[in-house]
Amino acid sequence: MAKSLMQLLQKAINWSGLTSREDIKIFKKSLSNQLKFWLLAVSIGFIAGFAAVGFRQGVEVLQGLLYGSTEAGSFTNFVEKLAWYWKVFIPMCGGLIVGVILHKYTIDGRAKSVADVIQDAALNNGKINQGGGIASAFASLITLGSGGSSGREGPVVHLAAVISGWVCNKVQIDTVSNRDLLGCAVAAAVSASFNAPIAGALFALEVVLRHFAIHAFAPIVIASVIGTVINRLTFGNVTEFILPSANNLGFYIELPAFILLGLCCGLIAVILMKSLFWADDIGNSIQRLTGAKRWLRPAIAGTILGGLALWFPHIIGVGYETISSALTGEIMLHEAIIFAIMKVIAVSVTIGGRMGGGVFSPSLMIGSLTGLAFGWIATSVFPTLSGEHTIYALAGMGAVSAAVLGAPISTTLIVFELTGDWQTGLAVMVAVSFSIVISSKLVHQSFFLTQIERRGIHLAAGPQEYILSTLRVVDLMKDINSLQKSNTRILNEMIDAGTSLYPDDTLEDAMPIFENLHTSFIPVIKVGSSKNLPSILGVLYQTDALKQYNLALVSRVKEEHS
Repeated sequence: MAKSLMQLLQKAINWSGLTSREDIKIFKKSLSNQLKFWLLAVSIGFIAGFAAVGFRQGVEVLQGLLYGSTEAGSFTNFVEKLAWYWKVFIPMCGGLIVGVILHKYTIDGRAKSVADVIQDAALNNGKINQGGGIASAFASLITLGSGGSSGREGPVVHLAAVISGWVCNKVQIDTVSNRDLLGCAVAAAVSASFNAPIAGALFALEVVLRHFAIHAFAPIVIASVIGTVINRLTFGNVTEFILPSANNLGFYIELPAFILLGLCCGLIAVILMKSLFWADDIGNSIQRLTGAKRWLRPAIAGTILGGLALWFPHIIGVGYETISSALTGEIMLHEAIIFAIMKVIAVSVTIGGRMGGGVFSPSLMIGSLTGLAFGWIATSVFPTLSGEHTIYALAGMGAVSAAVLGAPISTTLIVFELTGDWQTGLAVMVAVSFSIVISSKLVHQSFFLTQIERRGIHLAAGPQEYILSTLRVVDLMKDINSLQKSNTRILNEMIDAGTSLYPDDTLEDAMPIFENLHTSFIPVIKVGSSKNLPSILGVLYQTDALKQYNLALVSRVKEEHS
């Protein structure tokens, strides 16, 4: 066998035209690197897939222990039967445990999610910050198991990214491969969690890596397939939601209604995102004014959720049972409107209260309820021109979630894969398109990119903006001796005027100074003690800054178009 492989390799070398020993050496090294990368991609796919399935099962087991829910699709019924004090006590205790975990094991007391993965993929060469990663996963598991009104996609994506980051730290490979392996982990986790191989692969490309490079496509697709196989071996070859009958579209004459639905869903998505940020800001203000400990914040949020659940038990948990009821038309018009409003409030309390979890599942639920309410109205006003009202629930589910995630392609496909209904593609695509059009004008393209923008990182503007924040002054500055003696006086005058940089500053800090002062160099200083003047560590030249910025841009463009 080994002899046959060597013969095959020798033939490949002969056919490739490689003649010199150096060419053959480079070829063999490249082949070895490719083999190592594929082995890592497949391994990460398996680990991330099992981690996602384990997380999902962990949530179900914990819900069963706390709420007594032992049957799939009947969680809300179990919550309704609980005594009122248990409805409040369980999420309150869950929030308290979450608060303690996040306070002890994370720097900022937040559970990490998809936005952190996107940020590290762009700014940290795909190497995810390991700090608090496992703690965030446990916190989100407890949040969802104890009744938090959020989703499971955010935690599984970040958990998969932590796995990928750990592997990349152990195995030294190039930057592009780091990001590709991150994409493999995310694709496997999403597909394993939702039994959605196509959407899993495209989610990793569209949302996390934010490009569709050919070199990344094959390994990410293979990892996504691995995740799907793991899901189907565990849960069976079934879709997440079962529709009782085929949806009938009134076709061309009904399409204007889906345009209007898309616009409405875009506004609902914006309201949802703004509510989440507003709740977070309110929580920060209350915490600052009262001096409350940050580990109490999730407990307070859990208590509020429990209070809401006394009248609206459907807000507890991920909400897939309510989505299924909306897709089958079991919810009436007034119920759909009230349930959607309460879900927005509940998910805002959960995320704003820093209990953990994601926003994808809540956006699916809010979208399906919005679409169903729209469908009830549309089919009653034009009964002879419209199809089933449940088709609007399906389209609304895709439209709201696409706008929240900023992922029209993968979200459209995941709606089809979650339901198995591919016949209504035209309606879903129209609604998603117009939802994205209006929402992208009112937020920074998506919930995740707006989260990152609120941190002062302009990822939504593209690499020409955020790459500046990845280039540190300390890596580009030159020794003070490189400056001509005639310019030494100018250097000291700049320091006296407060024009200087610190070693940990980035080109995002330096470039405005170059532009505004029309100077060709900036001093880099180190602050001394209160009695000493700042000491000069070096000089940053504009030519060096521009050269490195240009090289970084070329590298990123090359990666995205290879």
